[in-house]
Order: sequence, then structure tokens, then C-alpha cells
Amino acid sequence: MKSYFKNIYQTLSSIMAGMKITFSHIPQKSVTIQYPEQRLQLPERERNRIFVNMDDCIGCDQCAKACPVSCIEIETFKAVPGDIVGKTGVTSNGKKKALFVPKFTIDFAKCCFCQLCVFPCPTDCIYMTDVFEYSVFKRDGLIYEFSDMTPEMTIEKKKKLAEYQAEQERKKAEAQTSKASTPKEESQEKIVQIELKPKTEEQKNENKTES
Repeated sequence: MKSYFKNIYQTLSSIMAGMKITFSHIPQKSVTIQYPEQRLQLPERERNRIFVNMDDCIGCDQCAKACPVSCIEIETFKAVPGDIVGKTGVTSNGKKKALFVPKFTIDFAKCCFCQLCVFPCPTDCIYMTDVFEYSVFKRDGLIYEFSDMTPEMTIEKKKKLAEYQAEQERKKAEAQTSKASTPKEESQEKIVQIELKPKTEEQKNENKTES
């Protein structure tokens, strides 16, 4: 009988102890938010998903060289003189763009979010964003392509570059051929005419004295 009331007391006391803690938090301010409708403000230098602004990219390959895990792949080729690269041909800070970038991929499955690719960029076209929740069903979905060039555009620009280079080689060969066939006045042999003058009486006397 004694143990019966003892068990009742222990049960009620444990319930009251828990309810005391619960009631003490009721007047306090909530420490949670309704995610994802509500979001916390992230720190300024938070390391999350990378974004590349291709309008400012000049294809210098500095970010790919700085990446310690080689998750960035870039392909470039020269633009023909007079051809506009991108929308305006220049970056937002006025730097001229001379290379087409048909491929700029980042494999976020390998990215360690070290931010080392951000610092060497001369045009600040690559930077960290506040996007951190991205999940996919396959690893291929973590490979992001940032280049805005279509395959058709790439083929067209490469063909134009090949034609330009062939034309330059043809002009160079023609210039060398014409240069070799044209005689140089400097290389011609000069005929020196020696005028024979009669010896004077003094020169004759000197010759006799020597003999």
C-alpha cells in the first residue's frame, strides 16, 4: 500500500517538473523560424554555391588554375578581329573580351567551397551566393554549365576563326613569295671602275731612286 502511494507521488512530481520547464518557456521569445518560408540572414562571407556571370568572364582560366580539386573546366578560343564576344564585347568594368567561352562547368559534387577561385578573378565574375539547399537524384545534376553559347554558335564561331587563320596564312605566304622574288638593290654587286692616271715626273723619280 505504501509503495502504491509512493509511485503516484513520483509520477506526479516528475510530471510537474517537466511542466514547470515547459511553462517557463511559454512567455519567452521563439528561437525557431518557419523554414523555408522564413530564413535566417547568412553571414557576408558565407561559403555556398558558386555563380558565374558570363557577361564579365574573359576566359582567363585563373579560377580553374586556383581550384585545389579541379572541379572547374573551361574551354576557350580566340575571337576574330571585329567580332563581338558576348552581348557588348566588354565587361562591366570596361575590359575588352577577346575569347569565346563555349564551356564553363563547375562540378559541385567535387567542390569544397574553399572560395579560392573567387579571389584571383580579375573581373569579379565568379562569386559565392546565399544558395545552400540544392539536392539532386543523380550526380550529373550537380554539374552546372554557365556558358551561354549554344553548340551551333560554337561551331559557327570556330569555323569563322579557321577561315580567318587560313586567310592570314595565305597572305603571309604570298608576302614571303613576293619578297623572295624581288631583287634587292643592296645585294647587287657594284662594279668599281678604276681610273688609270699617268704617273707624274716626281713619281717616276721616286721609282728610280728606290731601284
